[in-house]
Amino acid sequence: MHMLMVAPCLLGVEGLVSDELKNMGAENVKAENARVFFEGNEEILLRANLCSRFAERILIVLDRFFAETFEELFQGTKALPWSEYIGSLDTFPVKGFSMNSALHSVPDCQKIIKKAIVESLEEDYNISWFEETGPVHQVQFSIMKDEVTLMLDTSGSSLHKRGYRPAGNDAPIRETLAAAMCSLSRLRHYHTMYDPCCGSGTVLIEGALLANNIAPGLGRGFEIERWGFISPETGKNERERARELEKKDTDFIAFGSDIDPRALELTEMNARRAGVEGFIKTSIADVTRFNPISEKGTLVTNPPYGERMLSIREAEKLYRAMGERFIAKKGWSYGIISPDENFEKCFGRKADKRRKLYNGMIKCNYYMYFK
Repeated sequence: MHMLMVAPCLLGVEGLVSDELKNMGAENVKAENARVFFEGNEEILLRANLCSRFAERILIVLDRFFAETFEELFQGTKALPWSEYIGSLDTFPVKGFSMNSALHSVPDCQKIIKKAIVESLEEDYNISWFEETGPVHQVQFSIMKDEVTLMLDTSGSSLHKRGYRPAGNDAPIRETLAAAMCSLSRLRHYHTMYDPCCGSGTVLIEGALLANNIAPGLGRGFEIERWGFISPETGKNERERARELEKKDTDFIAFGSDIDPRALELTEMNARRAGVEGFIKTSIADVTRFNPISEKGTLVTNPPYGERMLSIREAEKLYRAMGERFIAKKGWSYGIISPDENFEKCFGRKADKRRKLYNGMIKCNYYMYFK
């Protein structure tokens, strides 16, 4: 079954999502703001859930149509073949958003869409009451400039929840963002990686998963697998395919340090849960005394900053110390994420490349030094 799908993502990583989907065999890949549309069969649908490092979730797109009135929204929704996806006992909550559209009341849109789905299912199943006790089929809608997109969420919990991080420290970075930082820093399987502000280890773990081409979703399940929509054979084949693509016997090693011993305990626990503990070494150390033990290195870090854990003055003092320690030399690259517009001034040199990224709702820049 050929389907149109969409992968919502953090702003700034659309290009990375597009590239990975093309590499998975997806067709007609098209990036928009914070989402990437693509086409494929059920294998591609499960593969995207299993293997995407940068997408937040994978949704099936049921239709896109224009609606300026509630009647148009109702009829456009009701016309879809909902019973092909939703069983008579299944749960089907509705949520979404509206921007720059005539239909701006989200609660009203939710009610109209829910009512239209119920009427469509009533006609197909010839019943008037839905218990909604079965698997969840989360219906999502977006209305942008009067264009309605109706979707079904196949992931369940967001894809950044890989399953290895039950607990974080004060200010954890999202796994999808950490993976994007590692990818933008061109981390490879023969690199020596450093994170001198490692916290609960997310950047290190995502670096190890990326460098060894380990699928980030192997440790969890997806809502689509509970629907009976994907055969157990397809599930087995796609997981086997993902494992076969893992790089074996790599030279990758990652060194993580932090001044908080509890953070390092979390890093080690999370690395074990992710199955990458063999690639990660930890030590208690202050970033202001960063002293690498290899000739070459790829440093990727999310230092504490003003809006998260330190005052602005403390953060800028830290950036100055980092600038002194992160020496520009051959074989070294440094990637540092920060929301501080004065970062380069404090660090002491202009970045070779900058990339706008969002850490949650905080607008940041990823500063890359590799010359």
